[in-house]
Amino acid sequence: MKQAGAIFTPQKAFGAFPGFVVGWMKSFDYIVGASAVSVGFAAYFFYFIGIPATTGTLVLVATLWPLILMLLNLKGVKEASGANNLLVALKILALLVFIVTCVSALLASGNYSNYHPFFPHGFSGVMSGAAIIFFAFIGFNTIATMAEEIKDPGKIVPRAILFSFAICTLIYVAVSIVAVGMVNWELLGTSNAPLEFALQNATDNIFILEFVAISALFATTSVIMASIMGGSRALFAMARQGVLPKVLSTISHQSVPFFSILLCGVIISGIVLFTGGNLDWLASLFNFGTLLTFFFINLSLLQLRKTMPEVKRGFTVPLYPYTPVFALISCIILAFYLNVNAVITACIFLGVGIVVYYLNEKRKPSQNPS
Repeated sequence: MKQAGAIFTPQKAFGAFPGFVVGWMKSFDYIVGASAVSVGFAAYFFYFIGIPATTGTLVLVATLWPLILMLLNLKGVKEASGANNLLVALKILALLVFIVTCVSALLASGNYSNYHPFFPHGFSGVMSGAAIIFFAFIGFNTIATMAEEIKDPGKIVPRAILFSFAICTLIYVAVSIVAVGMVNWELLGTSNAPLEFALQNATDNIFILEFVAISALFATTSVIMASIMGGSRALFAMARQGVLPKVLSTISHQSVPFFSILLCGVIISGIVLFTGGNLDWLASLFNFGTLLTFFFINLSLLQLRKTMPEVKRGFTVPLYPYTPVFALISCIILAFYLNVNAVITACIFLGVGIVVYYLNEKRKPSQNPS
C-alpha cells in the first residue's frame, strides 16, 4: 500500500492537519462521485432492459449496485483491477463508435441548427455547466499514487498524466459536440440516457444501439469500481498515518483494506438514499471536495517552491507561478456556481472529519504511554 499523493503534498507543505483535510475530502470525492455514477448506471440499466424507471426504482438499483461491487473489491485487488480494465476498454470503444456514428449522421444531414445559439445562457451558463461537469475530469492524480511501482517516475508519471488528460479531453469534447449536434440541448438535458437518446437520432442499427447501451453500463460500473478502490486506499493511507482510527488500516487475508472498502461501499449507497439520486446535488457535492483539494494542492506547489527550492524536480510546472495562481483563482470562481445545499452538506462532512481528526489525536497519548 502506498501513501496517497494528494494527501502527502499538502502535508509536506503545511503539516498534518491540512494533509488530513485534503485526504478526507479526497475520500469524500471518490465516495460521492461513485454515488453520482451509480444513479447514471441505474438510468442506463432501465433504458437497456426497456422498463420505465420511477424515482424509487432508480434509487433502489443505484443503492444496491455499489454494495455488489464492494463485495468484488473485498475479494482482492487483482480481481477488481482485471474486471475494471476490461470495462474501461469497452467504454472507450463504445465512445468511439458513438462519435463516428453521430459525425457520419451530421455530415449526411447537413443540419447544424442545434449549435445556434452556441452559448444560450452566456458566460454564466458556461460557468454553471463547468461547475457541474468538473467531476468528469477527475482521477488523473490517481496515476501519481502508482509512482513507487514505476521505473523512472519523475519522467513517466507526468507524461502519463498529460497524455491521458489530453486523450480524455478530446473524447469528452467530441462526445459533447456530436451529442448536441444530434439533439437540441434542452431535450438532451431531460433524458436519463442522453447518449442513447442522441444515438437514436443518428442510426436505427440495433447492433450499434445495443452495444453503446450495454457499454454505458460497463462504463459506469468501471467508475464505481475505481472509486471504491481509490476511496478505500485514501482512507487506508490516513489510518496508517494515524490521523484516522487504526481499524481502517486493517488488511484482510486477500491483502485488501477490508474495513475501508466496507465503509466506502456502505457510504456510497447511503448517499444515494439521502439525496434521492439528485445528480445536480451529487455533482456539486463532489466538485466542492475536488475544488478544495485542488486549491490546497496548488497552494502547496507555491509553498514548496518557496520552502524547498533546492529539491530536484522531475517535472517543472510550465509558466510558474502563473499556472498555479490561475488554478487557485479558477477553483474559487467555480465554487460560487455550485449547488448551495450541496456546499452546505459538504461543509458538514468536512466538519465531521475535523471532529474525527481531533478525537483521534486526543486518543493517541493514552495509546502510547511513556
